[in-house]
Amino acid sequence: MGKKIVIALGGNALGKNLPEQMVAVKHTAKAIVDLIEEGNEVVVAHGNGPQVGMIQEAMTQLTRSNPEKYIPCPLSVCVAMSQGYIGYDLQNALREEMLDRGIDRGAATVLTQVEVDENDPAFEHPTKPIGAFMTEEEAQQLVHDRGYNVVEDAGRGWRRVVASPKPQNIVEIDTIRSLVQTNHVVIACGGGGIPVYTTQGHHLKGAAAVIDKDFAAARLAEQLDADALIILTAVEKVALHFGKPNQQWLDELTPETAAKYIRDGEFAPGSMLPKVQAALQFAQSGEGRTSLITLLDKASEGIQSKTGTVVHA
Repeated sequence: MGKKIVIALGGNALGKNLPEQMVAVKHTAKAIVDLIEEGNEVVVAHGNGPQVGMIQEAMTQLTRSNPEKYIPCPLSVCVAMSQGYIGYDLQNALREEMLDRGIDRGAATVLTQVEVDENDPAFEHPTKPIGAFMTEEEAQQLVHDRGYNVVEDAGRGWRRVVASPKPQNIVEIDTIRSLVQTNHVVIACGGGGIPVYTTQGHHLKGAAAVIDKDFAAARLAEQLDADALIILTAVEKVALHFGKPNQQWLDELTPETAAKYIRDGEFAPGSMLPKVQAALQFAQSGEGRTSLITLLDKASEGIQSKTGTVVHA
């Protein structure tokens, strides 16, 4: 029997701009449909780093050019826009690849909201850089006009920083589950999902935040009762001493070994660390659940235990 799999696509699977994305999704679709052809149910989550920054910068330029006509666009709305246009390309690429192989399945993108805790400590310490680089003068103007948090970024200029709270609940989980049950390949939680929290009554309010897509994918996999979470990245396996002469590839990780390596600072905070943490979160969330960290082109081999780093409780 096939497995129910949630895939977390990294930015390298989508390209850095629209022309690159249109090429990249065709390659990405082939790797995903390989898994589908083997009898697996697949749900896809993805990042949106370059895309949401591009959208926000475009909206900012419009506001600057004609402030009487255009108003600042909330980050949550920019995330929604990125979900739509990435999903549009990805679902069409998946549909085409499946039809070419004689696979009769639909592909659908779900505009996905993800609840966060408005009291999450991350809101007190925003650290996630987004958007274009600015001069110090431009950055301080945004602080004055909009109350943004800004930081100087390694001598390259100033950038806005926002919170990265942990995902608590996938709002559209019933819709996603229904589509999976009716033989659809679902694209959901794009960019980590649109971060929202509940205010008065049942109103969901967008938060000025970015949810890590790997943690969102892990939460999605938990709520779908998936068998496996595959986190795709730029390397075939997780490594110790990465990029050094004594680099060592890892075939597996357990909570005990991962905790030790994390204490030792083996995994970079902005790169492999959240992937390992998200993989562990899912693997420990239920009996028989495993996570895999590997390359896009190795996903099919990885799910057959031929490569990649397997994470299990």
